[in-house]
Amino acid sequence: MSTLEEHVDVGVPIDKAWDSLHRVENYSRFMEGVRDARAEPEGRAHLDVEAGGRGREVDAEVSDRGERVMQWHTMGTPELTGSFSLQPIDRNRTRIQARLEYDPDALRAAFGGPRGFAQASTIERIVRTDLQHFKKYVERRR
Repeated sequence: MSTLEEHVDVGVPIDKAWDSLHRVENYSRFMEGVRDARAEPEGRAHLDVEAGGRGREVDAEVSDRGERVMQWHTMGTPELTGSFSLQPIDRNRTRIQARLEYDPDALRAAFGGPRGFAQASTIERIVRTDLQHFKKYVERRR
């Protein structure tokens, strides 16, 4: 398993950032490859994802843990586990720490794509880009 941690500082209060992360139906607006997403009963989310030239349905369980920590994990393959931790910087700025645990070979098998699709540098780029897109998304909604 590989672990990736990235963060972004957003110019909104922690409550606004927290609420925006919980709006699963808006994930396609800031997550690369997510074509559609919806919240399901019992803390689940369903995502229609395209990566490496392949489309795939992904279901995940999402739960809140502790103070401003959202954890999630996929149900089935590829096996992914992650979390978002939010920390206030001041009244109007929040740091969002993203953590992702994944098996590069399992991602390559699930999504195919060019050789090396699941290399760490590609995953890092996607996570960084998604965090930057989230920053723009949430700051525009002020």
